[in-house]
Amino acid sequence: MSTTLARKDTVVRNWYILDAAGTPLGRTATEAANLLRGKHKPDYTPNVDCGDFVIVINCADAVLTGDKLNQKFYRKHSGWVGGLKQTSYKRIMETKPEFAMTQAVKGMMSKNTRDRGAMKRLRVFSGAEHKHEAQKPVAWTGGQDSNEKQDDKQGGSK
Repeated sequence: MSTTLARKDTVVRNWYILDAAGTPLGRTATEAANLLRGKHKPDYTPNVDCGDFVIVINCADAVLTGDKLNQKFYRKHSGWVGGLKQTSYKRIMETKPEFAMTQAVKGMMSKNTRDRGAMKRLRVFSGAEHKHEAQKPVAWTGGQDSNEKQDDKQGGSK
């Protein structure tokens, strides 16, 4: 029995929808990052970009736990003296919730060319409507629930 390794020309990419309504921002971003990397696939290969397309909807309804709305900041620096600009996540979630989700997913990806290419397959929308119906995306119900369902099918228990 040999191990199957994915190759760039044999990768099949699917479209998945993640609904961020009522779920923590980081949990949704983790699921999106794993789908973009392809870690949910049985033939995952670390050096091959074998991830799928991900559509994240309802970003405006994502939740930040604790007091992160007031305590967490997005910071950027121009490189000049006194060039630090910071914005609270409360303001970001009110004005650009898509940006907050994109930054969360980007922070969970590896910093290399493969994962920068994978970020191009991420589509983020603040509402429930998106413009990718032609690709026939499937709602992702993965994570812990899917593992429990697989164990039930095999007759195992946790």
